[in-house]
Amino acid sequence: MSLRPIVAAALLLQACFAHANNTSLEGLLDAKLAPMFKSSAPGAAVIVVRDGETVFRKAYGLADVDKKVPLQADMQLRLGSITKQFTAVAILMLAEQGKLSLQDDITRFVLDYPTKGKSITIQQLLQHKSGIHNYTAMRSFWSVARKDMSVAQMIDFFKDEPLDYAPGERWAYSNSGYFLLGAVIEKASGMRYADYIARNIFEPLGMVDTAYEGVERSAKRRIPGYRGGFFSSYSPADQISMSLPYAAGALVSTVDDLARWDAAISAGKLLTAESWKQAFTPCTLPDAAACNYGFGWTIGKLRGHQEIAHGGDIPGFNGYVIRLPDDKVFVAVLSNGERSLLNSEVVAQHAAAIAIGEPFPERKVIALAPEALDAFVGTYKLADNSTRTVRRKGAVLTWQREGRPATDLKPYASTSFFMEGTMNSVEFRRDAGGKVTSLLMQQTIGDQVAERIAD
Repeated sequence: MSLRPIVAAALLLQACFAHANNTSLEGLLDAKLAPMFKSSAPGAAVIVVRDGETVFRKAYGLADVDKKVPLQADMQLRLGSITKQFTAVAILMLAEQGKLSLQDDITRFVLDYPTKGKSITIQQLLQHKSGIHNYTAMRSFWSVARKDMSVAQMIDFFKDEPLDYAPGERWAYSNSGYFLLGAVIEKASGMRYADYIARNIFEPLGMVDTAYEGVERSAKRRIPGYRGGFFSSYSPADQISMSLPYAAGALVSTVDDLARWDAAISAGKLLTAESWKQAFTPCTLPDAAACNYGFGWTIGKLRGHQEIAHGGDIPGFNGYVIRLPDDKVFVAVLSNGERSLLNSEVVAQHAAAIAIGEPFPERKVIALAPEALDAFVGTYKLADNSTRTVRRKGAVLTWQREGRPATDLKPYASTSFFMEGTMNSVEFRRDAGGKVTSLLMQQTIGDQVAERIAD
């Protein structure tokens, strides 16, 4: 008796189950994501890949609000800081070729950079530990934002700013560090940054729609981007010369190309296994302070699962990519609206959680009496010595980090609150006597406990 018909039938049955499962997943994803968008507003392209198969690919909203042009899933959008992972991989490729070392001082490649008597390494730039002030946070930045500048001119713009801290002592996100990495790539390779990453990353991987904006290699062109308007719901985004974000955020791409990028990472292409491991290893800091950044990726947890992710924000656009390596899940969301209009991170996190079968529970705001809120008011200190201050303003609880605006906390349980527009939540904890003594911050980069130090 031949086993071939039995085997064929089993394989067919397995394929049918898989198809039904993915069809069901597609419906679940669309049911969750569709209500997050408005058909008359800027939208987003979304892709979800599981086990190497695209299980969801859809666009929502408009590509051009004035002309009422629908957004299509294959459209090209700005990546913003998602660019950083490509810059980091280019650095690692050059390191493997022996053209640089991650422990090299940056002055080996940026010869006249004033390091204020300190040693600043390439690895510190990759991990945002250099102490170099973030040029996009400079008050004068927007006065030059529309001006085309050379790499040298842009470095001159920020190089004389004082260091924020001694290199290696702290972590602070800095676009300046990744701008300098672009200059390092050019010096070490002898090629323009845009040409190096195209020839060594995009072309070998078939990413035809990914490029440094202005030197695209396909017929597709980026669609308009939008921000919230003062007199209308949406306005065209502020103009910015793409010579300014450079290696920190000047790339454009599609969700399809980002899925190709993830497939290449999963297959271990471009780099050795050791280099990929290094890219996805969280940085370390003195005194064991939390540091959740690798090389161009944030390392954290989503629903308890290992998560490797990064967002991007640039005028008119925001995006977010998530890799769940243990689950073989990848999600990319690219929006032609700024984060104030649509938070791509929230969309991506919901999609990823559904793809692994652990959707986030619905969080509905409940009413708590003012006297109940008073129990949570106080100052709380985290392990890195930063503080969070909780106050009551009327019937609303607010949450504030030093030097940042206050955020409303929305109650969804007697001791649990969330921040609207994010997936972050706060859970207050009581001692045996009922007094609130600490809180648990639940974030995608990891959970952190803060002890109450003052009422």
